[in-house]
Amino acid sequence: MLKRAQEIAAVLKKADEVHIVTHIDADGITAGAIAQATIQRLGKTSSIECVKQLDEMVLKRLKKEGHELVWFTDLGSSIADDIPKMTMIVTDHHMCSKESHLRYHLNPHLFGIDGSFEISGAGVTYLVSKTIDPVNVDLSALAVVGACGDLQDRRHCKLVGMNKTFLEDGITAHVLECRKDIRFFGRETRALPRFLQYANDPILPGLSGREEACVSFFEDLKIRLDHKESARRWIDLSYDERKTILSALARLLLTKGFSAALVERMIGEVYLLAREEPGSELHDAKEYATLLNSTARYGKHEVGLAVCLGDRGKSLDDARILLQGHRQNLVESLQFARDETLQKRTYVQFFHAGEGIRDTIIGIVTNMMLHDENVDKNMPLLGFVHTENGDVKVSARTTQQVIERGVDLSAALRHAAAAVQGVGGGHDIAAGATIPKGKEEEFLVLVEQKIRTQLSL
Repeated sequence: MLKRAQEIAAVLKKADEVHIVTHIDADGITAGAIAQATIQRLGKTSSIECVKQLDEMVLKRLKKEGHELVWFTDLGSSIADDIPKMTMIVTDHHMCSKESHLRYHLNPHLFGIDGSFEISGAGVTYLVSKTIDPVNVDLSALAVVGACGDLQDRRHCKLVGMNKTFLEDGITAHVLECRKDIRFFGRETRALPRFLQYANDPILPGLSGREEACVSFFEDLKIRLDHKESARRWIDLSYDERKTILSALARLLLTKGFSAALVERMIGEVYLLAREEPGSELHDAKEYATLLNSTARYGKHEVGLAVCLGDRGKSLDDARILLQGHRQNLVESLQFARDETLQKRTYVQFFHAGEGIRDTIIGIVTNMMLHDENVDKNMPLLGFVHTENGDVKVSARTTQQVIERGVDLSAALRHAAAAVQGVGGGHDIAAGATIPKGKEEEFLVLVEQKIRTQLSL
């Protein structure tokens, strides 16, 4: 893998102009930013764009535009072969065929490394950047943000594999810090009741989704919710207060029949960006990733990229405004999904949101829905939504327990989508597809057939 990175680094060093194409999620934004910073530091000309998916129309347009070199980050592994008259580099981590004929294709799956939790798209891109020049080690912070945005710490409650190496790079470069703490999202910015209200790994029975119950929980523990004129956050608590809360949450889970292993998932590694202001959306890697999701998923990728590249003025202000809208959209979309009838079949469960949820956030909503108390954790969950161009976007999520039984959502969705003239792929635990409208039932049947086969192997 390092040898392939060196080959790609050599190509980039020779190019005068590089056009970067990246994905619209946090991993894609950080990967694109790493690529752009790398090219800028080489003193070369660069341009960048974000796309929802890499389809034939995008590839034909890029070929027509006549770029000297196109660098695909966090996507591109679906390209079947080299395209004549277009020099391409791909640094991606999604499932791909071992028979890839792309000359400059860096993907962990080609080298026996799992791209769903050992390295993200930003990480693969960072590997090339660090190979080009060791001074780029400071970009490891963005690689960790990308990995956290891709939920790569979820399986082990910490980063492992090559992600851990990049974390160590960042610690050595004094751009990252690693601590052991509660893993729930919002440690830096959320008021305490909302911090527990939106907890989902694990779900807190009687608390998750219930703000008033969370307020009562803290009051019963005699934990102050306000400090002077501001709401207290997790980072504002003393060691003893945190210990009291964690003990109470552990008792709650255990008395409700949760296993000790699930209770232990509350605690894990958290990653802080050492050069960012404590208590800001940029200090915690997960919150940074959410800020980035609120930009490109709403057509404002340039805002997220500028933040990654150091703009702490107007771009950060714009990103914070977008973040407020993103949070509201997620609340409304999650409620919309809950109001839809969840349909259970033999091997999958699904909901169809029609035009009620933006296609750019259906993956986030499906992941949030997976932790809903009405969802069966023993089978994959699929979310369907209509796209602007008349297709149907599908997002699939499942749990680690299901994956350990042999289910691979990437393979299932790729197979089913291709059979209905669509495209699909991703990771074993999280995958997506775009299919023609009206093909949902046929697609579901094919997905179930594939999953049934996987479970029987």
